[in-house]
Amino acid sequence: MSDCIFCKIINGEIPSAKVFENDDVLAFLDISQVTKGHTLVIPKIHKEDVFDLDTETAEKLFSVVPAISRALRSQFDLKGLNLINNNGSFAGQEVFHYHLHLVPRYDKNDGIKKKFISHQAEYSNEDLQQIAATINQAIRL
Repeated sequence: MSDCIFCKIINGEIPSAKVFENDDVLAFLDISQVTKGHTLVIPKIHKEDVFDLDTETAEKLFSVVPAISRALRSQFDLKGLNLINNNGSFAGQEVFHYHLHLVPRYDKNDGIKKKFISHQAEYSNEDLQQIAATINQAIRL
């Protein structure tokens, strides 16, 4: 896609700090560096978001994530690692080329605050079973 910043990075039109590259996947440092080592992993084929990913592209992308994650851990004093992926503008996606953020976590003061608000009390076990069945029936592999 000609106006996609990540496609331009893949094509060498925009420089990047490459962490990993093969025929199908590129990983490079995010210019924002939320924390030291913040890495983006993208497929080289343009896919807008997780809804657009085909199985083959997803397999190729996710097959390298553990190795990159282990490399981050081996080189920096990580306490943990967040994998973050936003899909659609409502979910916070800003670049519409699928990308997975690998965000190293160093301590509780590293500037990342993630908190999920549980709605567990609103759903009975029967409700959860029905929701699971509804999703399951729609899965097409």
